[in-house]
Amino acid sequence: MIVFTNTLSQKKEVFHPKHDNNVAMYVCGITPYDYPHIGHGRCYVTFDLVYRVLTHLGYNVIYARNFTDIDDKILHRAQKELGDSSKYSDITKRYIDAFASDMKQLNCITPNYEPRVTQVIPQIIAFVQGLIEKGAAYEKGGSVYFRVSSFQDYGKLSKQKIEDLQSGARVEVDECKENPLDFALWKHDNEVGFESPWGLGRPGWHIECSAMAHDIFKGAVDIHGGGMDLMFPHHENEIAQSESLYPAPFVKYWVHNAFVRINKEKMSKSLNNFFTLHEVFEKFDPMVIRFYFLKHHYRGPLDFSFEDLQSAQTAYKRIVDFFSDIDVQSSNFLQNSIVLQMLDYLKDDLNTSGVFGVLFESMQELQKNKESKAQVKTFLLDVLGLRLDLLVEEQVVITSEIKALLDHRDQARLRKDWVRADQLRDELVKLGVEVHDKRAG
Repeated sequence: MIVFTNTLSQKKEVFHPKHDNNVAMYVCGITPYDYPHIGHGRCYVTFDLVYRVLTHLGYNVIYARNFTDIDDKILHRAQKELGDSSKYSDITKRYIDAFASDMKQLNCITPNYEPRVTQVIPQIIAFVQGLIEKGAAYEKGGSVYFRVSSFQDYGKLSKQKIEDLQSGARVEVDECKENPLDFALWKHDNEVGFESPWGLGRPGWHIECSAMAHDIFKGAVDIHGGGMDLMFPHHENEIAQSESLYPAPFVKYWVHNAFVRINKEKMSKSLNNFFTLHEVFEKFDPMVIRFYFLKHHYRGPLDFSFEDLQSAQTAYKRIVDFFSDIDVQSSNFLQNSIVLQMLDYLKDDLNTSGVFGVLFESMQELQKNKESKAQVKTFLLDVLGLRLDLLVEEQVVITSEIKALLDHRDQARLRKDWVRADQLRDELVKLGVEVHDKRAG
């Protein structure tokens, strides 16, 4: 038995898929117009763990994660970099390849399906046409909009009421809409568009996932995942579309991971306060990053700092060194009491903090029993997805830049400007320098 916190009910629920041991899992993917950042890393490590745990428990998991490979941001990037928005596929290829490389380094298993919006245009058009025929959507000026007022349960995921949204939301002025809350299913576009019954255009953001999930699973999704920032409006709109066309619950369990924050603010490209995975990989082994994500519960905000990442590296190195004398020969760990304790924590809404607590508390016991130690190592490899390869020790060269930062930090400490001293320490960590203060200085 495993339980997940279902965002829809806001409660922990025992997981029961709709069809025996078969699990349909859909996770919202990236819009490939830039390099993946650590927020993406946290999300996809989380759902890689969901996939691994369910598979370990004997479920047959079909995992789908999409690419939104046509979008305003992609077209703008193509226009800016290539001088031609119609060359958007050159942009998406670059960043999809980068994403695949980053996921491989994080040891994330490739999903069974990775659909791209541009590959399922006919299915999206058919979905939109079906909504028009049901009176849930309407066409204006070559664009098609979803009629929010037609779906009585709108807001059930995010717990928002339509009347509150209408009075309080900031909505773009669009004279084509019947209601400011109505959202685009199909956007008229003569420059970069696909043929449709409504003229040249391209899909709206929200319709894509509904259409792709239905195309793959032909019915309800057991687990739909993504970052908490997608709950509204994206996932709310997915529910409205899907349940308007198909009169049955679209998703049984909504699972969302919390934000990554920088200085207590949500990390995002729009705020320009993000670090790409590639940037972080230059300073830390990708398995340190994976461990860093996993040691925090997926539903709790993660306050990212290089200082915490350095601490995670120390803890991860301790695990790696501890298991370095063990060669894993088999995956027979089902009767190992320590593994069962760790698994119990995972079955309780992926309590990874509890898992590592058991691990560190059991090291002395494991040191006395090589077979048990090998079984625990196998569990970490297979279920947690940690490679446990020895970390490469790096020799830090004290450059003039590092020397200047160290001097400035010493001066800040003398002034008792602790905030500035901490900022300078974070800058040094980014450069691979860990600073330990002693009483003498």
